[in-house]
Amino acid sequence: MSSLPRRLKSEAKAHTSEDDELPSFLNSSSESEEEEEEWEPKSKIAKRRQLPKKNEAKTKKVAASRSAVSRKKVKKVAIKEEMDVSLPIAPAEDNRMQLLKPKEEDVGTKPKTLNQINSFYGKNAKSLESDEKPSTSIPVAGNQVKCEKSEEDFGSDEPPFKKIKSSTCPEGKPVKNLGGNKIKEEFEMNWDIVQALSEITNVEPWVCANLIRLFQEENTIPFIARYRKELINNLEADALREVQQTLEELRTVAKKTHTMIQKLKKEGKLSGCLLTALLNCRTLEELDHVSAPYKTGSKGTKAQRAKQLGLEPAALSLLQNPMELNLFSYIRPNTKGLSNIQEVEAGVQHILADIFAKDKDTLDFIRKLCQQRYISIQSALAKVSSKSGNEKDIDKFQLYHEFSCNIKNIQHHQILAINRGENLKILTVKVNIPDGVKNEFCWWCVNERWRPKQFLKPELMRILRNSVEDAYKRLIYPLLCREFRSKLTSDAEKESVMMFGRNLRQLLLTSPVRGRTLMGVDPGYKHGCKLAIISPTSQILHTDVVYLHSGQGFREAEKIKRLLLQYNCSTVVIGNGTACRETEAYFADLIMKKYFAPLDVVYCIVSEAGASIYSVSPEASKEMPDLDPNLRSAVSIARRVQDPLAELVKIEPKHIGVGMYQ
Repeated sequence: MSSLPRRLKSEAKAHTSEDDELPSFLNSSSESEEEEEEWEPKSKIAKRRQLPKKNEAKTKKVAASRSAVSRKKVKKVAIKEEMDVSLPIAPAEDNRMQLLKPKEEDVGTKPKTLNQINSFYGKNAKSLESDEKPSTSIPVAGNQVKCEKSEEDFGSDEPPFKKIKSSTCPEGKPVKNLGGNKIKEEFEMNWDIVQALSEITNVEPWVCANLIRLFQEENTIPFIARYRKELINNLEADALREVQQTLEELRTVAKKTHTMIQKLKKEGKLSGCLLTALLNCRTLEELDHVSAPYKTGSKGTKAQRAKQLGLEPAALSLLQNPMELNLFSYIRPNTKGLSNIQEVEAGVQHILADIFAKDKDTLDFIRKLCQQRYISIQSALAKVSSKSGNEKDIDKFQLYHEFSCNIKNIQHHQILAINRGENLKILTVKVNIPDGVKNEFCWWCVNERWRPKQFLKPELMRILRNSVEDAYKRLIYPLLCREFRSKLTSDAEKESVMMFGRNLRQLLLTSPVRGRTLMGVDPGYKHGCKLAIISPTSQILHTDVVYLHSGQGFREAEKIKRLLLQYNCSTVVIGNGTACRETEAYFADLIMKKYFAPLDVVYCIVSEAGASIYSVSPEASKEMPDLDPNLRSAVSIARRVQDPLAELVKIEPKHIGVGMYQ
């Protein structure tokens, strides 16, 4: 027992020195606790961390000289102090405070403690940061827990963002934009891929930027549509597919452009103007327009031949410094193309026309102009086909022999029909751009875009006007026609696929007729009507052939009645092929006369598209090896009513016959 007072005495001194540093509210709380708490025996006192041995030796020497009376007082004070201050604050690293977590039995007993601690931190924040040593303990018992909460976790009326985990943001921060709209592509162009994608698809630029990044991270469209809605502004899956397809087209253009640049660089044909023109291309049509003259085997354009004769400085001088231009100095009597002033003027004109036709601003202006005007597509019967051609094919396209329609209003099926007629050389197709577009374009070029920097002589002004007209007629107009036709065809093909999908969906989701025995009828004249009776579980019960349209109708009716009664079949399914109407009239007449009594027989007509092709397919041979192909088609017709989905999936989609054009 003698060692206990000595140790407690030294601890009491230490605590009394620390109490001087405590703020007033902590001292008051400890005093109130002293009054409330009772003395506990030594066994219940919480064990404290042992102090270093050196300190213990010193405290023993000091305690030895004390009297017995003072030992009793020290004992009482030390126990109370130990109960009050159970666990000290550990030294915090990086100037961060670690709070103490209250024990379960203490929770709710002293609700003011946390507020007092918070106010203490607010008042003494500076002093806590400056002190390297920890201050005195805080009257909250329990385990040590770091209290590090970010500001966003505290009071906020708005719901928290969804945590998004990606390679660019692995910690899962909520972001609307995955790092700005600038995307670095493999092949750099003069246009920004995000802006180009946004303009073509009419989707917001930030959504396009997010989609490009998501596709780069190999996320699939179902995943993006379901789990990344906040990044794509809740776009539908169809819109995502369109964006993906457009993105692939733009990347294809960029890749082909850079391949062409490398090729021209090797051949030594690449110039600064050509490089700019190539990097401005956004579509394959524009790329073909710019690169066509430089392809292998090409004779070269008129502009290239004029440049080879050395007329490019004259053409540039006409625009930049026309006062010093003298075309007569370029005449070379013995050189073809420079022998007289007319040939020199023609060469300069070709070079200027080439410059105008490849200028981005000029092409943008003419496209914008065309959007505001009435542009029509016209088709007519080709002269060659009218002389020598299949009359049957020509009659197919009778609607389009004299056809004209605005390109904004033309239907998709009309575009496909015109294209097919043109491929068969039955129709000739032309895009009609009004003369007003040409006149306004020529005026804008001469007076605004390509206006010379100095006064032009009348003969030089004539060359400039002729160059603009030549550029429009020979280069720009064909380019516009190709662009219009290409866009119309592309849109029509997309729509035809969409329509096929819609029709096929409706066909496959047709309600099945379950639990009935069915008789399938594949009608015909010469080879008779093929019959097949199938059970409710699609098992083949009986097959036969009847000749209803060759004067034996009454005798065959007895046979049909016997089969229907034998298999208790009350539903007849008729295919809509040859002799469909006659077969329908035959069964309707017998039903009206109640010939099949006591059975209440009904009939329906179903599409037999693809049934003939299916009947001779390998799948049908495996499924019905012992049946004749003619009877297989009757089985297929019956099963199309019993379970349309299960039967139609056996047939190739192009043979089902629900699309715009097969």
